[in-house]
Amino acid sequence: MDKWLWAARFFKTRALAADSCDMGRISSNEHAAKAARDVRVGDVLRVKNEAGEFVVEVLGLSSVRGPAAAAQMLYRETEASKAARAKAEAERKAMAAYAIPAGRPNKQDRRKINKLRGRIIGF
Repeated sequence: MDKWLWAARFFKTRALAADSCDMGRISSNEHAAKAARDVRVGDVLRVKNEAGEFVVEVLGLSSVRGPAAAAQMLYRETEASKAARAKAEAERKAMAAYAIPAGRPNKQDRRKINKLRGRIIGF
């Protein structure tokens, strides 16, 4: 598992990939994956890293790290995963534009935060 994640360029090093497996950030077919687990074509992996959460289907196997174009041929990301990552990125950009108060947010600040996150429709 850690070798495939490294070859598919989800992590910079195999050690980071193995650590993510140990922390439970990687699941294969809805089961927690260990670093030594074999990856098979057709497996559905859920990968959480600093770039976001990916849900991918394994299309190919590789144990060597190649160019990024070759790494992208090893998997296919689901449409739901792409949409969720785009929404999270838009939310992060919107929150960056919002000036974070120094202390605890007051009622007006909480309403603005909830509106930016799409939780409250009114106001």
